[in-house]
Amino acid sequence: MNRVYHKWFSTELRRNMELLVFGHAGRAVLFFPTRMARFYDYENWRIVEAVKGKLEAGELQLFCVDSIDAESFYNQQITPIERIKRHLQYEKYILNEVLPLIKKENKGDFIEVAGCSMGAYHAVNIALKHPGLFKKVVGMSGRYDLTTAFTDFKDLFDGFKNEDVYYNMPEEFIANLTDERILSQIRKMDITLVVGETDPFIASNRNLSDLLHRKNIVHQLYVWDGDAHRARYWRQMVQLYL
Repeated sequence: MNRVYHKWFSTELRRNMELLVFGHAGRAVLFFPTRMARFYDYENWRIVEAVKGKLEAGELQLFCVDSIDAESFYNQQITPIERIKRHLQYEKYILNEVLPLIKKENKGDFIEVAGCSMGAYHAVNIALKHPGLFKKVVGMSGRYDLTTAFTDFKDLFDGFKNEDVYYNMPEEFIANLTDERILSQIRKMDITLVVGETDPFIASNRNLSDLLHRKNIVHQLYVWDGDAHRARYWRQMVQLYL
């Protein structure tokens, strides 16, 4: 299986960033890591191995990016305004640096975005904000409004909201989205949400699914037994949904 390591100084983030590419051809998958996880964790957790057959057959090519969540959403040493600004810098890194790499390394025209847990938030958020860039999005065990507390998971903005926060919370901006040009692009995407029936984020998934239905956006919501918020479940999910 082809495996390539990349590292460069990001002009958007003003720091070194790393990522791993698995596979040589096929549908390009921009794969976001879990909460404050690293670009190599999906490999260590054998999630990459779970789709080894598709990677070796040239059906999939995974681009496992790094996270800066500890510098943005989970950085309690900076203000909520600074947290969302750091996240927006990360988004620019993905759009202006990672996507060009994907297009250089992958000769196809199919880019998919996916993630587990916090990675699902990143995947769904960027896909719904920039639907013209992606053909498919898969969110596994995700949370789609970081300003809503769920059991042990706090509001990551401590009650603060502004326009930047609003436009990065899918459950909020999709509810009020009326731009038919953007809605038309979203309707062309293959959208899959997967979550466990006892996952703390089940209500978030059901709410987002309901909002998508209201906007006539065809999608799939799969609810698994139990919590299903662990690597052993994600190994099964990637085989079914990527």
